[in-house]
Amino acid sequence: MSSILEMSGIHVSRGATEILRDVDWRVGRGEHWVILGPNGCGKTSLLKTLTGYLSPGSGIIILLGRRYGETDWRQLRLRVGLVTSALQASIPPAEPALETVVSGRYGQLDLWARTTRADLVRGRRWLRFMGGARLESREWMYLSQGERQRVLIARALMARPRLLILDEPCAGLDPVAREEFLGFVNALTSRRGGPALVLVTHHVEEITPGFTHALVLRSGGVFASGPISRVVTARTLSAAFGARMGVSRRCGRYRANISPKKDSMRAQERRSAAAL
Repeated sequence: MSSILEMSGIHVSRGATEILRDVDWRVGRGEHWVILGPNGCGKTSLLKTLTGYLSPGSGIIILLGRRYGETDWRQLRLRVGLVTSALQASIPPAEPALETVVSGRYGQLDLWARTTRADLVRGRRWLRFMGGARLESREWMYLSQGERQRVLIARALMARPRLLILDEPCAGLDPVAREEFLGFVNALTSRRGGPALVLVTHHVEEITPGFTHALVLRSGGVFASGPISRVVTARTLSAAFGARMGVSRRCGRYRANISPKKDSMRAQERRSAAAL
């Protein structure tokens, strides 16, 4: 198998609204991707489409060598790890962290399957990898947001996924917790035999050195795609987000500076003057 994911000519519409249009995207072996774009550009819809929760009107999806429409996507989905805040509401408040992690082995929330000793051993191993060994017996309701994200990644890794999707995993984290969390994400990108990663984010500061490629969406279509050094540039992001942006890179980490529009600056000056 030469690629993890191939999407070609994907169109998704609901009524008269075109959500995704003519999307082409390929994730090859050894590649780790970042998806960027403004609110409403189609990032969430793209994730739902590739995981089979949103059906395209036309186009081809080949995931792990299996073609959409010819394969039971419910079974294939077990080989795709997904870390998203949408999962959190379905986790029982009193469920211990280790049990939450083990539930990923069976693709369940509110675990009811009979677990094995091997499941518990592997669950502890992934918790340790994510820096959460001390969280094993702690109930979900008492975990911080950063701790929950670590547990959810460990949960996703339990199923040995070939593709791991991180949907805005740093939302709600303070700066220190964010950097610690991103350290674990970067470790995953260099793990031998680990999954291909797809990171969905609004912030270039969350791109760690291990990411190799970037996909930029705008208005439901692909605006730019390719090696990260060629795509994550001031010119590309300024056009995609509709604002003047400066982008710098140091030690593999990016930083963006946004210049406010002149009319916005004048409005702010008028509000400040009126408040005096």
